[in-house]
Amino acid sequence: MHIDVLDHGFVELIDHMGDDTSVVRAARICHASQPGDEERDRQLIEFLMKNRHETPFEHVTFTFHVKCPIFVARQWMRHRIASYNELSGRYSEYEDEFYVPGRDRLDEKSIEKIEKTYKSAYEAYQELIASGVRREIARMVLPVALYTQFIWTVNARSLMNFLSLRADSHAQWEMQQYALAVAQIFKSICPKSYEAFVRYTYRGDLLKG
Repeated sequence: MHIDVLDHGFVELIDHMGDDTSVVRAARICHASQPGDEERDRQLIEFLMKNRHETPFEHVTFTFHVKCPIFVARQWMRHRIASYNELSGRYSEYEDEFYVPGRDRLDEKSIEKIEKTYKSAYEAYQELIASGVRREIARMVLPVALYTQFIWTVNARSLMNFLSLRADSHAQWEMQQYALAVAQIFKSICPKSYEAFVRYTYRGDLLKG
């Protein structure tokens, strides 16, 4: 499942292990029982979420390929109960891709100034590399609006914590857009867990309604 985000970014689910049934199975092991009918399983997931019995949700994992501006990635990677591997600017040359806010957020003059800065910085980056400067040094001139890519593997419990903080109106708007994409994918794989999360645990406002 691939969702485009911002002007050049995306969130793509590239692998996952488990679903709502995995949550139920992990919870029922306490009583040596197995998943039941769909309604009983839904009720159990709601009970777990409502009462903050969250460890069963750790038995579902997701692996995402994310492309986002560096300033978004730095906020994202503060969520440490997960695994990350990021594109290396030491071994790869960055492409000329920078996030530009839309005209609904900035006036034309501000956008032109931003784009001019990006152009100048990227030209300096290329000139430094062409002159023999190593990529790990040349990259220092690039703005944090540059797009990076990383692989993110996270369990459902940590993913819900991420959504609680980032799919919230207090989060930066650009970060919100990525969190909403993650939420959409989570809902598609674990609809019962997602619904229980929004009903009983989520304190934000972007996923409700």
